[in-house]
Amino acid sequence: MKEFEIGPIRPPSEGGSFSLLIRATRNCPWSRCTFCYGTPYNREKFSIRPVDEIKEDIDIVKKISDDIRRTSEELGYGGVVNETVGAEMIKKNPELNYSQSFVNVFNWLLSGGRTVFIQDADSLIMKTRDLAEVIRYLKKTFPDIERITSYARSRTVAKKSLEEIKELKEAGLSRLHIGLESGDEEVLRYVKKGATPEDHIDAGRKVMDAGIELSEYVMPGLGGKDLSEKHARNTARVLNEIDPHFIRSRPLVPRHGTPLFEEYEKGNFKLLSPHELLREIRMLIEDLEVNSRICFDHMMNPSYVSGTWIVPLFDQDYEGYKLPDEKEHLLEIIEQGLKIKESRYISSKDLISRPHL
Repeated sequence: MKEFEIGPIRPPSEGGSFSLLIRATRNCPWSRCTFCYGTPYNREKFSIRPVDEIKEDIDIVKKISDDIRRTSEELGYGGVVNETVGAEMIKKNPELNYSQSFVNVFNWLLSGGRTVFIQDADSLIMKTRDLAEVIRYLKKTFPDIERITSYARSRTVAKKSLEEIKELKEAGLSRLHIGLESGDEEVLRYVKKGATPEDHIDAGRKVMDAGIELSEYVMPGLGGKDLSEKHARNTARVLNEIDPHFIRSRPLVPRHGTPLFEEYEKGNFKLLSPHELLREIRMLIEDLEVNSRICFDHMMNPSYVSGTWIVPLFDQDYEGYKLPDEKEHLLEIIEQGLKIKESRYISSKDLISRPHL
């Protein structure tokens, strides 16, 4: 079976929905953020894939999809994809069990075949007309697709006109995931984010004005002990200016092989303790004046040990908590969390040795 190209990462909310993964660009065009440093992509060189090459991948997806549907018909399931269909195909061809392409398409169809995530780190860096062409081809090939999403950098979006973002919306782009990380200028400079608070606001507003659903990612702890309050307060200020659909929390856990990890090892960067992290998140939430949903849909968010269980402090579903309706509820969760002994929490230091995205 012919394979199509798949990149290494996607947001948890796309993995949870078993989105189809279509790789339009390879790796990250920036790769200088000190907390990431392109390590999820093994610091490989960034490149934009030719439109025809991406379309060929979409055609391969269609071929795999048709084969799966055909097997369903032959088994008497009328084209409906279920686990029996997959098991029968793997029984006939055991190598399919090790095919990343087959597994992605099968799980995508099994979950309804409604969502697509365009990889890698900054698909909007493509020429707008090229990305729009890819999106339209996806929609033409799979008319039942309901949601097409991608990562984007604020600086990239800020450089595009509102008309260009609207063109992508009209083509079928429905959600963007942007790594805001911080709204504090000093923190952004320190971690070499390559974007200013103004870039974040400009990009976020542009996406919202274009009618595209927006997830902004924030990184509690990124300011360390020294800049914790500034980081929280100014991140809230920027988010208030944007008022995105989703705010997604990704607390800092220094990654091996990054400059920030080296600073941490040298003692130049001080990680927050679990209670300090909760207090920073509390400051952020207290200052938020948005109509967003705030989500803690990642294992790096606060969790503690209870008996033999690791218990997340917050719900980790992809829809999160609605603000302002659940603001007081969230603050109460944090107050209760601060009453739990700090020693019971899984700290950032504990997580450093564990695989994470």
